[in-house]
Amino acid sequence: MANVSATPGNARVVLQGVDRYRVVEPMFEGVRVILTYRGETYSPAYIQGLSGAAFRVGGICPCAPTCTAAMEPQDLIGLLGYAYEYLPLAGEGIDAQTAGPRVLARVKEELRAGRPALVWHAFTYCEWDVVAGFDDTQGLFFGRGSYAGLDDYAQAPQERATTCGDTCPALGAILIGERLREPDTRAAELDALREAVRHAHSAEARDFRGDNQWVMLYGLECYDRWIETFRADPPVVPDMGDRYCFNVYRSTHRAAAEFLREIAPKYPQAVSDLGRAANCFATEADALHTCTEWLFPGGELPATADRATHDRVAHLLSRARDHYARAISSIEAALPAME
Repeated sequence: MANVSATPGNARVVLQGVDRYRVVEPMFEGVRVILTYRGETYSPAYIQGLSGAAFRVGGICPCAPTCTAAMEPQDLIGLLGYAYEYLPLAGEGIDAQTAGPRVLARVKEELRAGRPALVWHAFTYCEWDVVAGFDDTQGLFFGRGSYAGLDDYAQAPQERATTCGDTCPALGAILIGERLREPDTRAAELDALREAVRHAHSAEARDFRGDNQWVMLYGLECYDRWIETFRADPPVVPDMGDRYCFNVYRSTHRAAAEFLREIAPKYPQAVSDLGRAANCFATEADALHTCTEWLFPGGELPATADRATHDRVAHLLSRARDHYARAISSIEAALPAME
């Protein structure tokens, strides 16, 4: 475990050496960051694969990467064999402003004990972040997020976690406890791949398409609507949902390729199919990256829609969709040999 800097009386405690986020992903990379600090050696791609985040496509909307997840962070923590404590700031009978001081005090207790904590909306916008320190004199938390604290630690008011209620529930904090057992990683890997196939072919809400109401779509259905959006005439200006999903999925689907390559040696009879799936995910991620650069140069939202750019994006997004479909088909072919 890395060093801890503290002031007399522990009014300021900062855990040194907490890793940055290596995947642009709002739900599970923080779990990896905390467990890495505590001595685990899971790769970023492995956590993305095991959690299922590596294989998800939902929306397209700003909330899709958080609300279409295959599990919750606490589910992943339990899957990896650890105890956890969930401290909600929202829910029936819970008021964030009233519960906030108690939850924040528990987070600080955890930091004094030398353990980072997951806190919702601590530094980013409606994501799970890693709090690595606090300063009570300044009223600040310090830590990491998917797009905050990538170099030095990010910092924000401690109460920020209680203030997102107008946009999303103030989910609170998750504290990772002691390790209780060895995880059954083989079973978890197979479950993640089965869920990847199910998700890709999800027909949920398909019947609502075309009746003028927006619904959340998943997997290939989501991809198809995304492509249709960029083919629309007149073209629609890309919004925050497009930018956010492009940024997340180009990162998580690259992790999908790395995850499959990492686990392939465990399943010698499925190496070829897993390798093909990995190559398809890598190509898909490259296409998503290029689309992102075309649509959002410099990371900025465009003020207008450009027909020529949208045509190029629709074409490349169609290719990304096809590579995603081929990757899923290869996983489906690999599973019988892995089970």
